[in-house]
Amino acid sequence: MPPLNIDKDTERVAEALSQVLANTFILSLKTQGFHWNVTGPMFYTLHSMFEEQYNELWRAGDAIAERIRALGAAAPGSYREFAKLTYLRESEAVPSATGMIGELLSDHETSARTVRTALAVSRSAVDAVTEDLLTQRLLAHEKAAWMLRSLLS
Repeated sequence: MPPLNIDKDTERVAEALSQVLANTFILSLKTQGFHWNVTGPMFYTLHSMFEEQYNELWRAGDAIAERIRALGAAAPGSYREFAKLTYLRESEAVPSATGMIGELLSDHETSARTVRTALAVSRSAVDAVTEDLLTQRLLAHEKAAWMLRSLLS
């Protein structure tokens, strides 16, 4: 979405946040789909973990979108916009439980890299509020990746 009469630094921050938001939305949707479709011996553990994760991602998406709006830019809000902005890909089919773990692990790692890039942009714009928000997002993605990785060991 194009920003609404904001300076170049703020525009760059809003654009970086829009990529973080897109990854967050797509990852939330994928995690919820895996929650619905997981099967096998780890069903209850994964079903519960995925539910926790998609709920956390959903709340995070709202906070990110509100920050974009607070900066004076329009937040992306359609699947088409998210698909253009995200670095994540949809699953072609329902993977096995282990496949789900691997995909979500990869997506959280990709999301963490996107957050780090957005953090650098917000630091260069001297935007402490966005830095704080992104630091919390980085912590959440790294924790989720750690938990998923531990299931594959």
